[in-house]
Amino acid sequence: MDEFRLPALATPDASSNIPGLLAERVARDPQAPLVEHKVDGEWQAISAQDFSSLVTDVAKGFIAAGVNVGDRIAIMSKTRYEWTLLDFALWSVGAIPVPVYETSASEQLRWILSDSGATGIVMETPAHEVILEQVRSELPDIANTWTLETGAIEELSQAGIEVPDDAVTARTQGQNLDSTATIIYTSGTTGRPKGAELTHGNFVELSLNALAELGDEVCPPGSRTLLFMPLAHVFARFIGVLVIPAGAVIGHTPDTKDLIEDMGTFKPTFILSVPRVFEKVYNSAEQKAAADGKLKIFRTAAQTAVDYSRALDDGKPGLGLKLRHALFDKLVYRKLRTVLGGQVTHAISGGAPLGERLGHFFRGIGLIVLEGYGLTETTAPATVNVPKHTKIGTVGPPLPGTAVRIASDGEICLQGHNVMRGYWNDSAATDEVLVDGWFHTGDLGELDEDGFLRITGRKKEIIVTAGGKNVVPATLEDSLRGHPLISQCIVVGDKQRFISALLTLDEEMLPTWLANRNKPEMTPKEAAQDADVLASIERGIERANKQVSRAESIREFRILERDFTEEDGYLTPSLKLRRDRVLADFSEIIDEIYAGTDPNK
Repeated sequence: MDEFRLPALATPDASSNIPGLLAERVARDPQAPLVEHKVDGEWQAISAQDFSSLVTDVAKGFIAAGVNVGDRIAIMSKTRYEWTLLDFALWSVGAIPVPVYETSASEQLRWILSDSGATGIVMETPAHEVILEQVRSELPDIANTWTLETGAIEELSQAGIEVPDDAVTARTQGQNLDSTATIIYTSGTTGRPKGAELTHGNFVELSLNALAELGDEVCPPGSRTLLFMPLAHVFARFIGVLVIPAGAVIGHTPDTKDLIEDMGTFKPTFILSVPRVFEKVYNSAEQKAAADGKLKIFRTAAQTAVDYSRALDDGKPGLGLKLRHALFDKLVYRKLRTVLGGQVTHAISGGAPLGERLGHFFRGIGLIVLEGYGLTETTAPATVNVPKHTKIGTVGPPLPGTAVRIASDGEICLQGHNVMRGYWNDSAATDEVLVDGWFHTGDLGELDEDGFLRITGRKKEIIVTAGGKNVVPATLEDSLRGHPLISQCIVVGDKQRFISALLTLDEEMLPTWLANRNKPEMTPKEAAQDADVLASIERGIERANKQVSRAESIREFRILERDFTEEDGYLTPSLKLRRDRVLADFSEIIDEIYAGTDPNK
C-alpha cells in the first residue's frame, strides 16, 4: 500500500484556539483538579478554575510588561508546572512561546533568540541568566527577562494587578486556528536548528482527534499523567494541551532522578516516554533479579509475558500459559508495575522503535505501550497504535485527519491538520520539505494492508558499502541499544567492504552488571578491554545480525572509552545522535578498523 488516510473525527470551529480548550474545561467542571503541583514533597491539587485564574494573573503581567500580540517570548527551563502555566498565559495574550532546552549553550540560545526575533525570555535559574549574559550584547530585541527561581510568576502576577481581565479576554478572542501558537526549533542533527511554526489549529485539531480515537481507553476524564520528558520537545508540549480537553490531571517531574519516587506518589494512569526509558526499566529489573539470585525466574517470567502477548495477537492464550502468566503476575509483573506507580495501564512511546520483544514484554506484564510516530513539524504524533487495534513492531495507522504516503524511494510523506505552517524565516527549507501539500519527513517506511506504518530508517543515514549494498543503520542500532551494557551505537561502513559499529557503555548499568558476575569495579575504559564484557557484546551483535542479511551484518566493532553526551556535542538536547560529528571525531578509529581487518571477512 502506498497511501492511507483516515477522515477527521472532530472539526472545531475556525475561531477556536488553545485557551478556548481551557475555558471549556472550566465550564464543564470548574472544581475538578487539572494540575497537581509538588510543594515541599507533597502533591497539591489545583482545580481547573484556579489554574485558569492563575493563567489570567500571569497573562496580565505580560500585558503590563509590554508583550504584544505576535511577540515571541522564549522559555528556557526544565519540565515543571510553571512552564505549562506560562504557555497558557502567553497564548492568552496572543504571544508566541519559543521553547529552549535548559541545557542549551550560549551559542544555541543566541541562535534561537535571534532567529525567532524574541523580545523576552523566561529562564529557570540564575545560571541561565549567566548563559544569556554571554550573548546579550548580540540580542538587542530582548526587552524583558524573568527568572522562575527568583520569583518570576509572583513578579508577573503583581505587575498585572491594574490590568483588567477584559484585556486578556480581548487578546484571547483575537486568536483562531490559523494563529501561530509556538515556534519549536528542531534538534539540529544535520545543521542549524530550524524553527517549526505550529498553529493553534495544529494543537487543537490534533488534540481533539487524538482524543476521539484514544480518549475513552487511554486518557478518559480523571486519568493522570506525569510529564518528565522535556517541555522544550514537541511531544511533551502536545500532551500539555491534550490533557485539557481530556479532563485529565497533569503533574511534572523536573529531575528524572526523582522519577521513580514521583511515579510512586503521583500514580499516573498513562505516561509518554521514549524507548530508552523502557529499555532501562527492563534491564534494571533483569540485573536486580540477577543480584538477588533470581535471574532464571525473571527470564522465564519475561518469556512468559512475551508468549502471552503474542498469544493475544494469535487468538487467545491457552490454559497452561494463562496459569503461568497468573503466577508470574504475583511474583514479578506486579512489582514492575509498582515501579511505575501501580496504576499505569498505557504508555505512548515515540522517538525511536521500541522493538517487538519489549513491546510484547510490557503488554504481557499489563502495560500496553502504544508506539507512535511524528516529528516537530507534525506537532508530535502523526500515527499511533490504538488499544482496539495494535500491531506491535509498527507505529500504527495515521490519526484521524491525517494521511501517510510512501514515495517511490520509500520516503514517508505526511498530510493533515497537524503539519506545520512552515519553517520560521526559512522559505527555502520550507519549500524543500512541503511539496504539493505533503510534508517529506526524510524517514523511510512501509505501509501494510491495514495502513499501519513501519519505520525502516532515515534517507540521509543509508550506508552504501563498497559492494553496492544499501544498509539502513537503524535496524542494527536500535537492536543493540537494548543490550544492558550498551548506551549508544553508531553503525559505519559507507564505501567500505563491510559494516562495523562504534559502541559506548552504559555507565549506570555497568557496576551492577559487573557485580552480578563477581567482577571488580571497572571504569568504562577498563571494561572495554574486559573479556567477559566483550563476549557479552559479541553475543548481542550476533542477535542483532540475525535481523539482517550477511552483507548488512556487523563484522567488527570498537568500544569507545566514554559515552556520547549532549555536553560534548554528540547528542542533541532530545538525545538524538549527531552522526556527522561522531564520524568526524572518531574517524581515526574507523580508519583503523578498515585498515587492520581481513578484507575477505
